[in-house]
Amino acid sequence: MVEIFTDGACAGNPGRGGYGVILSFKGHIKELSAGYKLTTNNRMELLAVIVGLEALKVDKQDVTIFSDSQYVVNSVEKGWIWGWVKKNFKDKANADLWKRYIAVHQKHNVKFKWIKGHAGHPQNERCDRLAVSASQLPNLPDDVGFLNREQ
Repeated sequence: MVEIFTDGACAGNPGRGGYGVILSFKGHIKELSAGYKLTTNNRMELLAVIVGLEALKVDKQDVTIFSDSQYVVNSVEKGWIWGWVKKNFKDKANADLWKRYIAVHQKHNVKFKWIKGHAGHPQNERCDRLAVSASQLPNLPDDVGFLNREQ
């Protein structure tokens, strides 16, 4: 069982943002993070999940994702995402990331657990620190999907 802890952060919404991820498997821990100069909190929450899943080297893993984002957790666990697929993501925000999520989701057995953010959960707090730190780095890249959406 792989555990993935995720969080996204954004200073302003939209604004500078970042994500933080912790992967845990058989006692091994890996941390990932990155930031963008203009994005949204929901994009960073979702991107954290995607990056965590994309980091897995073996397909067909049993994965539990811990996220404080009801947007992400409910979209998948309540099946909303599959309705968006049927409508080809018409008028759906973050369609680029949702399509990327689906591609990696299908490689694994994924379930989500929602956790309350900023409530002392050690991995969630660490992911938040990773996300905030990444968002404050100099020379951040563009979130191309966000910029293309705005045009």
